[in-house]
Amino acid sequence: MTDDAFLALPYRPNAGLVLLNKSGKIFAGKRIDTPDAWQMPQGGIDKGESAEAAALRELAEETGVAPELVEVLAKTGDWLKYDFPPEVALKLFTNKKGKAKYRGQQQRWYLMRFLGEDDQVNIETEEPEFSEWRWMQPDTLLTHIVPFKRDIYRSVFAEFKNWL
Repeated sequence: MTDDAFLALPYRPNAGLVLLNKSGKIFAGKRIDTPDAWQMPQGGIDKGESAEAAALRELAEETGVAPELVEVLAKTGDWLKYDFPPEVALKLFTNKKGKAKYRGQQQRWYLMRFLGEDDQVNIETEEPEFSEWRWMQPDTLLTHIVPFKRDIYRSVFAEFKNWL
């Protein structure tokens, strides 16, 4: 695929969330498929699904945290976009012809306060994405995120700075 063809691909609609504990730290999970890469919960938005509903669904699917255990505090004002490196686009999302389907992701981010206890987090879900998890400060999380997501995380943290 040429660079121009890759740049012409659409962005995948996605919802992400910043989950804060009582101490103001952020939930981070270590990805099973990418050694030493940590991230916050996120995932695709299904057809007909709102971004907030997708964020709550992804939270439950990835962390076992039920919607009644969180309080939505804020959402990003606009959709935020980031591009995948081409090899990541091919690894994660390919069409029937074996070509990348998306150039990156277009995300709506939500800030949520976790109202539960740590023992209510369960990453051993039906389709686990994380091998371990912990609560992190924003700066620490930025050092553990894959480099191509670092700028989007900085943007999200800047938008939610009054709560972080």
